[in-house]
Amino acid sequence: MNTHEIEKLAQQLLAGKLSPAEFAGRFHPPGIADVGEAQVDTDRRRRCGFPEVVYAQGKTVAAIEKIFTALIASGADVLATRVSPEQAAELGPKFPAGCYNPVGRTFRIPLAVEKTPAAAKPAAAGRVTIVTAGTSDLPVAEEARETAVWTGAEVALIQDVGVAGPHRLAAHLDQLRGADAVIVVAGMEGALPSVVGGHVACPVIGVPTSIGYGASFGGVAALLGMLNSCASNVTVVNIDAGFKGGYIAGLIARNAARERHAP
Repeated sequence: MNTHEIEKLAQQLLAGKLSPAEFAGRFHPPGIADVGEAQVDTDRRRRCGFPEVVYAQGKTVAAIEKIFTALIASGADVLATRVSPEQAAELGPKFPAGCYNPVGRTFRIPLAVEKTPAAAKPAAAGRVTIVTAGTSDLPVAEEARETAVWTGAEVALIQDVGVAGPHRLAAHLDQLRGADAVIVVAGMEGALPSVVGGHVACPVIGVPTSIGYGASFGGVAALLGMLNSCASNVTVVNIDAGFKGGYIAGLIARNAARERHAP
């Protein structure tokens, strides 16, 4: 960082545009915990809003344990995705505060505030609603739900309201319209995000799933259908990427909540 950049930051600090913590953070060296099998990014929450998330598939339990320990030591909230039942069975006794979701295949070590009395808890970081087209989409939806909860958002899940029975969606419109972000998880032809997008004034994140018959091409048909949505507020993540949908929705919801509570 050169002198001009430092002077500019100092001016922003004096003008109240940067807090002292934010000013100091600009000079904070990247935090890395070397645990042997991984280089854990312990500085990601400061830079990106949320801590690093662990992708458990292909990792040994010993490696995951080291990563969890490093994240906890840095004060981060832990979330791991694609955790197998076998991995969870070994991790559970090592981290008794952890919560395994066998449907979503996530392992989350709950926030400390979850153990405090309800009256003492801070307000949720925005509202996220997750919609599934069918019950077969639930594993991806649960991954999205656990991720959004991990971000601090208030999360609601609406199941099995696909376009084959469009009247089922109508009963939930009030809940959808109260969300800061909506995640729509659907396979087959992937039409549901467009339908939802036509009812709400917030971002709709389409998550295509690999559910469908042969011509669905493992979710490619749903992906292309969502990418070609005529609803302008629909954006799309990768096939079966519940984590990505939940993460982005959490960011959107948190920023919306900040705007509501800004002086």
